[in-house]
Amino acid sequence: MAAAEPPAAQTLNGHGTPSVAGQRTKVLLLGLRRAGKTSILQVLFNQLPPKQTFYLETTMRVVKHTIDTVVPLEIWDTPANVTVETLGAPLSEFSSIIFVIDIRDLYNQPISKLVEFIIAANKAKPGIAIEVFVHKAEKLQEDDKIENYRQINDRVLDRLIDINPDYEHLPINFYLTSVYDHSLHESFSKVLQKLVDSLPYLEELLNVFCANSQSPKAFLFDVRSRLYIATDASPVDSATHNLCCDYLQMLNSFGPLYKSITAGPGRQRPSPNTPPPTATSGPSRTPSLRGSVASGPPATDITPVPHPPTWKHPKELFYPSAATTLHPVTPGTTLTYHLITRHLALLAVLPTSVWDSRRGLLEYNVVFFREGIQEICDAEEEVRDGG
Repeated sequence: MAAAEPPAAQTLNGHGTPSVAGQRTKVLLLGLRRAGKTSILQVLFNQLPPKQTFYLETTMRVVKHTIDTVVPLEIWDTPANVTVETLGAPLSEFSSIIFVIDIRDLYNQPISKLVEFIIAANKAKPGIAIEVFVHKAEKLQEDDKIENYRQINDRVLDRLIDINPDYEHLPINFYLTSVYDHSLHESFSKVLQKLVDSLPYLEELLNVFCANSQSPKAFLFDVRSRLYIATDASPVDSATHNLCCDYLQMLNSFGPLYKSITAGPGRQRPSPNTPPPTATSGPSRTPSLRGSVASGPPATDITPVPHPPTWKHPKELFYPSAATTLHPVTPGTTLTYHLITRHLALLAVLPTSVWDSRRGLLEYNVVFFREGIQEICDAEEEVRDGG
């Protein structure tokens, strides 16, 4: 019997923005019962505390979740008994397939189902990305965790090679994940990056920013989900990534408590009939961190960066920023945050001495980095809308 028609798409990440009119990128989420599929979505995109995932109900039918980020996603959360025939859509419609396996489940059932979908997907859409999350890694000790991960990896590949030796070269990626640490965010970030057509341009902008700002590492994060969309060419250090995730989570928690006093329509620039305030009369009115050019004489009002009139969407006039010193000892390290678009933020690691002495130049670089990212996002949105 054919599966019931999937329900209408549900907004999961709570960005509070209108749905994208263009085509969404579809991702298929598969796995057996209690493997952790729904938990992954709720922790990543709905900020559900990991300890509460135990109380989530079992998925009984296909549920489509719409997620708005730099790539508008439509993730299909499927029940354990779904098959290629009962899915309700051809596999060729999907850009990526994520299969979740409980790390303690070394039996044939999950591996057989994974192999079945890999073969069907390869026939329907050769070259489709297959991502395997060996999940719930927190359940085992370190040695057992690595051994079970290796066994699952070997069994899947051996089964595919037995069917057809050519399957040895299929693009299958394995990740060790858990909702209780940042391994899930890091793994899903790598999956998401493969769906970003403009990834080379984003990475090049980050490389230029790091080279001109003396930053050893920089990430472009999706603010809500804390997934990094792109990073510079230097290797990703898990400790640095985890630190950025924690800092972004803290800012998400406390950010709604604050509001810019310069963001109101009456305070964007001085009135022509009113003389501008002196530099000594408005220190308390000027944010200590801002995404504006820090050159020239001291200013007490934020002047929005002019944008080309051909841009499709008006840009926000206020971009929050923050910074924290990681190590009090010399030379020290500072982690900075600058909002780039409604969904994206730049997190960069900088030497504290550079941040203290050349902060104006750094924020000047951020302005141009922001304009470049916004142009890329506008161009992609125009393409999705059929423009």
